[in-house]
Amino acid sequence: MFEIMWYKNAPWTMEVQYRLYQVLYQVGVTISRSSASCIHFSKIHIFSILQFLNLILFACEARYAFIPSIWITLVLIFYEGLLGGATYVNAFYSIYIQIPHYRREYALGLASVGDSFGIVVAGVLAT
Repeated sequence: MFEIMWYKNAPWTMEVQYRLYQVLYQVGVTISRSSASCIHFSKIHIFSILQFLNLILFACEARYAFIPSIWITLVLIFYEGLLGGATYVNAFYSIYIQIPHYRREYALGLASVGDSFGIVVAGVLAT
């Protein structure tokens, strides 16, 4: 969806805006994934709900273009990266803490496969 969200009045071209979206998202993910040693969340389903709400918001924005400034979109994309990274790191942290040692390796592997499968499905659906 990001590739169809661009602002004509922004100081950047469409290509630069798209790259900026990707960089901000990845910065948010990196910050969140690096925070596991500082803060932990046990109710990670809340992150998924917030991500779904962002999906609805960005789908509506892509269709109706109601967000007046690219700066608001940039903050929301960074926020989405924070949510994605927090979901990822806290899911793996929860597995590591909650699953017995003799099943932990299998559980972490299964979560990794599930994560990769989700990325593949998203890529297929985006084309």
